[in-house]
Amino acid sequence: MQLLISYVILYFVDDRRLEALGVLSSKKRLIDFSILFSASVVACSSGFILRMLLAKENWGLNPLFNLKLLADGIWWNIKSVLFEELIFRAALLFLLMKWFGKNIALLVSATSFGIYHWFSLEVFGNPWMMLQIFLSSALVGIVWAWAFVKSQSIYSAIAMHLGWNFTQNFIFSNGPIGKGIWMLLEPSPQITVGYFTYFLVFYFPMILFIGLSIFLLMIRNKKGSAISQ
Repeated sequence: MQLLISYVILYFVDDRRLEALGVLSSKKRLIDFSILFSASVVACSSGFILRMLLAKENWGLNPLFNLKLLADGIWWNIKSVLFEELIFRAALLFLLMKWFGKNIALLVSATSFGIYHWFSLEVFGNPWMMLQIFLSSALVGIVWAWAFVKSQSIYSAIAMHLGWNFTQNFIFSNGPIGKGIWMLLEPSPQITVGYFTYFLVFYFPMILFIGLSIFLLMIRNKKGSAISQ
């Protein structure tokens, strides 16, 4: 439905229709997708690895894991990512750039993405959580929007978004769809860590993700890959 709405909107404002969003696949775009997806998986996984090393958490394979569970997990994450990307990084971002310029478009896209997660994560009434969710969602939102601006293709944003969500929600079972591949074994150890360790565990993955994403986008852009097409 979101793709249809995007097509209808773009039909009246851009002769390229959906290709204004860079949706047509090509070998170069698929290579870029694979690279950015893998980088997001690595960055997100780093947080869980740090939890194992520093918080002494024990993780094990889900004994109920099977191919049907894998297919369901992949499909659920694809649907949720496409839903958000086609709203926040598709026709809306394209039109905002066309009418108001890149900077305002990035700001509006990131801000709306952060506010949206107050509703999707149901954190109203908890000011600290609202602030954390807004800042983290808006920050990654502006990176994904910037990826679209740099590449002129929604593939880049989808790759990074899907890599992060699939790793968090399914590979490490830390999302709303239940147990995926790896699961936290009970009982979870109760240990006391310093502020530095706490912030390292929770914020290093995002810092690594942002750094890797910007680095790869700039490198690929210089080399004339699909990201610069």
